Amino acid sequence: MNIKIAFQILGVCTILMSCTNSSSHKITNAETYNTYLEVAENKTIETATEIHDFWTTKLEKSPNQYPYHSKIANAHSQLFKATGEISHLIESAQHLELLNARTKYQNAGYIRSLVQNYISQHRFQEALQLLEKAEVLGENLQATQKMLFDVHLELGNTVEAEKYLNIFKNENSFNAMIRLSKWYDHEGKLMAAIKMMEKAMLKAEDANNTALKQWSYTNLADFYGHAGRIKDAYEHYLKALAIDPTDAYAKKGIAWIAFSYEKNPEEALRILNTIMLQHKAPDYYLLKAEIAEYMGNIAEKEQHIAAFMNAIQDKNYGVMYTSYAVSVLSEELNNAEKAIEIAQKEVDLRPTPQSYDLLAWTYHLHGNSAKALEIIQQQVLEKTFEPVAMYHAAEILKATGNTEDVNDLKEELLESSFEVGPILTKKIQQL
Repeated sequence: MNIKIAFQILGVCTILMSCTNSSSHKITNAETYNTYLEVAENKTIETATEIHDFWTTKLEKSPNQYPYHSKIANAHSQLFKATGEISHLIESAQHLELLNARTKYQNAGYIRSLVQNYISQHRFQEALQLLEKAEVLGENLQATQKMLFDVHLELGNTVEAEKYLNIFKNENSFNAMIRLSKWYDHEGKLMAAIKMMEKAMLKAEDANNTALKQWSYTNLADFYGHAGRIKDAYEHYLKALAIDPTDAYAKKGIAWIAFSYEKNPEEALRILNTIMLQHKAPDYYLLKAEIAEYMGNIAEKEQHIAAFMNAIQDKNYGVMYTSYAVSVLSEELNNAEKAIEIAQKEVDLRPTPQSYDLLAWTYHLHGNSAKALEIIQQQVLEKTFEPVAMYHAAEILKATGNTEDVNDLKEELLESSFEVGPILTKKIQQL
C-alpha cells in the first residue's frame, strides 16, 4: 500500500536505492527534537480559547454587533490549526457565513475570510463563486486576485490561474512570491520554485513576521526534501518548531524523514504517536498503516486503515479526504463500485490531473486498463509531475503494452524514492 500523505510535498533521495538504516543516512537527532515532542502546554490553544470566550460573551450581550462574528471565527480557525479538531473549522465557517449574510455579501474582506475557510474544507467550487463576487466589489482587488489564482490552480483551471498570476507575478511581495513559487512547482520547475520560496522566506525574516516565517520554513522544507536536500529539509522543520513547538506539520515532516530516508520506522511511529496526542487528523492513521506494512505488521496496518475509515465518517470532513478514501476502497478494501463512484465525483468537483489519475488508477485496479489508459493519455501525462500519478501511469502503460514509455517513467521515478516512500519504491523497481 502507498497512500499519498496530504499537503506533504516531500522529496527525493537520489541514492535511495541503496539506502539502509546506516549511520551514513542518519540526519535526525532525537535529542534535538525531543523537547518539542514533550510539549504539554499549547499556548495557541490557551490564547485562542480566551479570545473566543471574550468575544462570545460580548456577542451574547450585543447580538446586533455582527463584526464580533469575525473575531469568534478567527479564534475557531486558530483552534483548528492547533488541535486538528474539524468542529472548529466548521464553527468558524458558520460564523463567517452569518457575517456575510448580515452584510449581504458586500464586504470583500469578509468574503475572502470565508473563502479561506472553504479552501481548507476543499470546497473549491463554492470558493470560486464567492471570489467572483469579491472581484466585482473591487475592494483590495489584488488580494482577491491572488486567491483567485489559488482556487483556479486547485481546480485545474491552469489558463485562468496563469491569467491572474500575470497580474501580480512581478510584485516584490511575500504573497506574490509564494504564488509564483507554487506555479513553478506546478510546471515541474523545482529549482525555480525553491529560489522563489527562499526569497519569500528572506522577506518574512526581514519583516520578522513570526507566522510567515513559520509557514515559509515548513514549505521550504518540503521543497528541499523534494530536491533531495534532506538535511536542509530537516533543519527547516526544526526552525519552524523553534517558533511553534506544537507545529504538527513540521513534526510529521521529521517523522517522514525518519521513515523514508533513515529507514527507522520505530522512531517515525514514536514521533507520530506524540503528534496524535495533541493534534487530530485522519491521515495520520494512513501513514501509520504504511509504516506497519513496511514492518510486516499486517494486522496493525488493517487496524489503522479501519481507524481512518471510521474517522472520516464524521460528516464535518465533507470532501476533505475523498481522494484518500478512494485509494483505501480500491487498493485495500476491494470495493471497486464505491471507489469509482467517489473518484468520478472528485473529478466533477475538482477536474485536476491528480483527480483524473485517481479515477484512472481505480479503473485499472479493477480490470479496465484500456479505460484507464484513455484517461491517463488525455488528462494526466504531461499535465502533472507528481510522482504517485506518474507511477500509476507507468503501471497502466505496462498493462497495456507500452513498455518503452514505462522505461522512461521508471528512470524518473527512481529519483523520487524519498517522496513516495520505501513501499512504493519497491514497486517502482519492479516495473
